[in-house]
Amino acid sequence: MTDEYRTLRHNINMLGRFLGETINDAQGEDILTLIENVRQLSKQSRAGDSQARKTLLDTLSTISNENIIPVARAFSHFLNLTNIAEQYQTVSRQHKDLQSSNRSLSALFQRLKAQNASKEEVYKTVENLLIELVLTAHPTETTRRSLVHKHVEINKCLSKLEHDDLTPKERGIIERLLLRLIAEAWHTNEIRTVRPTPFDEAKWGYAMIENSLWQGVPEFLRQLNEHAREFLGYDLPVGLRPVRISSWMGGDRDGNPFVTSKITQQVLYLARWKAADLFLNDIKSLADELSMMKCTPEFTAKYGEHLEPYRFVVKALRAKLIATLDYFDDCLANRPPRVSQADIIMEDNQLWEPLYDCYQSLMACGMRIIANGSLLDILHRIRCFGVTLSQMDIRQESTRHTDAIAEITRYLGVGDYGQWSEAEKQSFLVRELNSRRPLIPTHWEPSSETQEILDTCKVIAQQKQGVIACYIISMARSASDVLAVHLLLKEAGVSYHIPVVPLFETLDDLDASEGVMRQLFNIGWYRGVINNHQMVMIGYSDSAKDAGMMAASWAQYRAQEALVNLTEELGIELTLFHGRGGTIGRGGAPAHAALLSQP
Repeated sequence: MTDEYRTLRHNINMLGRFLGETINDAQGEDILTLIENVRQLSKQSRAGDSQARKTLLDTLSTISNENIIPVARAFSHFLNLTNIAEQYQTVSRQHKDLQSSNRSLSALFQRLKAQNASKEEVYKTVENLLIELVLTAHPTETTRRSLVHKHVEINKCLSKLEHDDLTPKERGIIERLLLRLIAEAWHTNEIRTVRPTPFDEAKWGYAMIENSLWQGVPEFLRQLNEHAREFLGYDLPVGLRPVRISSWMGGDRDGNPFVTSKITQQVLYLARWKAADLFLNDIKSLADELSMMKCTPEFTAKYGEHLEPYRFVVKALRAKLIATLDYFDDCLANRPPRVSQADIIMEDNQLWEPLYDCYQSLMACGMRIIANGSLLDILHRIRCFGVTLSQMDIRQESTRHTDAIAEITRYLGVGDYGQWSEAEKQSFLVRELNSRRPLIPTHWEPSSETQEILDTCKVIAQQKQGVIACYIISMARSASDVLAVHLLLKEAGVSYHIPVVPLFETLDDLDASEGVMRQLFNIGWYRGVINNHQMVMIGYSDSAKDAGMMAASWAQYRAQEALVNLTEELGIELTLFHGRGGTIGRGGAPAHAALLSQP
């Protein structure tokens, strides 16, 4: 066995031993002996020992009711710990994975160099790069945040133990921490006693940003810049934004009656609060660091004479971020805000401009190393996360919009929109989209279902441009499905363009996608409003459930190829949104290989 896998086996054995100590203390030696007996019999049975298999079945059938739960929990916790060890192995120092190495930024730029790629073309490609990561909440996610946090800390301990220069005392301290974390996990109820609300799911998702992406995104951008600098001979612009974060949490109401317009508003407040909290922590650290006295004349002219000019600017931002936290704390509690919007940070540029001024002044004054420290990470975070932390996608099923407009047309006495042909629907929708008068009567009281659709659109209309990333229509089947959403947003008072994204999911819808989009692109009003940019979402999960993995993959390929050819023919820039599920059964697979296989 290689040293690489010897380390993995050592970590699994160590974690298993600590779990055994915990179970012995908590449940007693008899339970630990029973668990170990089941484990040994299972290994022997798997190796082909028929007598061990018979003994195992007899043992399992005679376990008392009070012992069933601790035995089951023991194996559940052991499998979790094994997963942690395996996941850590993929990022450990000894790990060598040829496929991962070939997918690294270093290997990419080496290939570009070997191919004598044009520096101008490479720079232009990097400049236009956009990776949008979309966080979703799914009911199959059962792990409590309390346990996720402990698992993260166990992973960190494994990282510390990998150092070969630890003293026995240092190693002992880390191992005691590991033992305590495992004991904490054992004594924590892993089953949620209360069903999580969409608001709870959003909190879990934002914790993912805080614990992972908040550090990972700036680190990725640093690596990208280092490799690009070696290839190009110069640094990439600080304001580059190749990574963007979007979220379905609080916005995905497709089939979920608990996601309402009020929940959407609350989650938007929560995102603002969390962003202010994270940036405040960054700014507090920055205030400790930027004690330099020298700055450019332009900086002095803009911010005044101060002994520590950068600290003056950063402390002013700190005060505004504290006020921002108070403001959105009140919003979340449904209290009248104690501070005015004029005193808080509402837009990215309110953070970006003063901090970028600090960056430019430090660079000009010969303090490049300081400028490219934590200040640069914060600038990257402002560009990629912004003061909203993530953009929100709204998702709703197509028939909900059809039903809402049908209810309006019936009330107005112009017919039943739901019964019209596709041509009649398109004609009506385009006419109303071009009309300057409102369609929805002022004092009309619609059904609760239609009211919820209208209220959601009103929440969207209240947001500044850029807060809502797009409006996704699941089970989109026709051009009118897209036009209907545009009309509802117009009626709610949305004053700017929000991308409306058809999601083609079933086999038939994927096959029909080119025809649907061609119909839309042939409508003059539509071509004008999209400004030659169109996003289309491809459904992997539902298409796989509808047609099976192989047929769905082929349909996805054909649909994307047809859409690419169509948009190239018409001079439209196409963005493909890959709606990939989390497991193979839901349509997932290695994302890198899957994307390389697409047109």
